[in-house]
Amino acid sequence: MNTVLITGATSGIGCQLATDYLAIGSRVVACGRNPIALQSLHQSNDRLETLQFDVTNAPAVKRAFEQMDSQPNIWIFNAGSCEYIEHGELDSELFKRVFEVNFIGLVNSIEAAQAHFKAGDKVVVIGSISSEIALPRAEAYGASKAAVSYLARTLQITLKPKGVSVSVVFPGFVKTPLTDKNTFAMPMMVSSEDASKAIRTGIEKNRPYIYFPTQFTTILRLISLFPYRWQTLLTTKLIKG
Repeated sequence: MNTVLITGATSGIGCQLATDYLAIGSRVVACGRNPIALQSLHQSNDRLETLQFDVTNAPAVKRAFEQMDSQPNIWIFNAGSCEYIEHGELDSELFKRVFEVNFIGLVNSIEAAQAHFKAGDKVVVIGSISSEIALPRAEAYGASKAAVSYLARTLQITLKPKGVSVSVVFPGFVKTPLTDKNTFAMPMMVSSEDASKAIRTGIEKNRPYIYFPTQFTTILRLISLFPYRWQTLLTTKLIKG
């Protein structure tokens, strides 16, 4: 039986992953900063352990993992945030907030978890397709996810000798409380259920890179092969910022 640790497990993709892994008999360590949401999850299944912390608080993350009763063999680092830039007007405080959760929060989580890694473990990092191509309004979010992607791909190299595999997930638009706040068109958006299925299938098949939805991410990956000038023209037509 797998034991799956999931950060950002109280909402969106993380919550759906926790629900789905429990449904197939796995043990789940659900991590989040919302105590009420965690308590609600904890009441639902005796195979569920909950850890409350904010990923931006490195000592709190470390303490939580040290107190963990379970020994995960699948580590899904999913916690994240998104804020968009309006009209190309940069906001340094917005950038700090986004990077603090999406990148530094990931570093804090992996730093706290690495002492618990063992041969055969799977580390899964939730990135974004926006890290592979410049998209309107995603200056801060996309840049943070590009940093996430670089870190995860480096860990694929450095953790391999220890027998730990690393998968990077590149989602397109997924219907979650975060995307519900968006006021622009989101082409080929999928449900959190579909996202969870794609991620779980990718993990089961040991895929180092997990892309979904297939059509949307394939289009963007193909566009990313063009010169930057062409990329700008094509993405401007595909996604209206």
